[in-house]
Amino acid sequence: MLSGKNILITGGTGSLGTALTKKLLSLNVGAVRIYSRDENKQVLMEEKFNDKRLRFLIGDIRDKERLRRAVENIDIVIHAAALKHVPVAEYNPFEVIKTNVTGSQNIVDVSMDEEVELCLAVSSDKAVSPLNLYGATKLAMEKLFIAANHYKGKRKTKFSCVRYGNVLGSRGSVVPKFIEQIRTNKEVTITDPSMTRFNITMDEALKLILHAIRFSKGYDVFIPKLKSYLLSDLVAALEEISSIPFKQKKIPIRVGEKMHELLLNQYETKYTIESNGVYILLPSDYTNGQSLRKLYHNAEKLGLDIYSSDNVPHISQTDLKKTLVTHNFIP
Repeated sequence: MLSGKNILITGGTGSLGTALTKKLLSLNVGAVRIYSRDENKQVLMEEKFNDKRLRFLIGDIRDKERLRRAVENIDIVIHAAALKHVPVAEYNPFEVIKTNVTGSQNIVDVSMDEEVELCLAVSSDKAVSPLNLYGATKLAMEKLFIAANHYKGKRKTKFSCVRYGNVLGSRGSVVPKFIEQIRTNKEVTITDPSMTRFNITMDEALKLILHAIRFSKGYDVFIPKLKSYLLSDLVAALEEISSIPFKQKKIPIRVGEKMHELLLNQYETKYTIESNGVYILLPSDYTNGQSLRKLYHNAEKLGLDIYSSDNVPHISQTDLKKTLVTHNFIP
């Protein structure tokens, strides 16, 4: 499927980009281009992999001309670049829109002009019924990508998305924050013990991306079937692993933060199918959606009214502990 393909990853020096690069290099790809703004991370990443198929380009997705050069002779674009911290987005709204929305439009235009085979955007559960600006920009990005399948005319590029929650232990997520607080003997800051989040590991995120590359028809948003965890269970599991008793401090919920995350709201589930163990959100346009539905293997109607982190099975504290240890998230 990927043998000999040239792949560009925007935001490729992040947690996902680094893990995805490692995976792609093991799959006999032709070349992997990393496009990002962080010079130091690129240097460290180049030293880590030391692979001749790897290329590094400094650039911002806001810069359309630089992006156009980066996409030349590329077969697949994986768009992971974004400003992602919810509070940062709330207090820097214009900058976040320039990157997450205008930057994504640049990705669409350049990929279309260069006629790449597939342009795949990495979205977030925060795009569903967004409460914060970051989620709103991710929803806008999804809409841009899906609409591009109409906008492209006769060009061959397919535009699709993957949508999932925070990867367990990724930079900026709650696990490394708690671990750092435990290691430095600080109070562990908890908003609400009954808060829930979807549980997805980096391996599962990579599996979803490769699945989308393989099965994308364009117009589709691929969403994994996940369990979730309670914040209280996460804290208890970390305490058990660390064997270090720590104090907890209750803090207010952050600006734009939800108690429970959504991966599909009550309107989207009507247009969602399950195929090969993955949920696929199709266009709400009846004719287009119905014709697409026939293209997926063993497509079944979704049996959920809403797909939320509080209405799916919770991973047990014991299994959560095993997952943390397996992935070396140990205080």
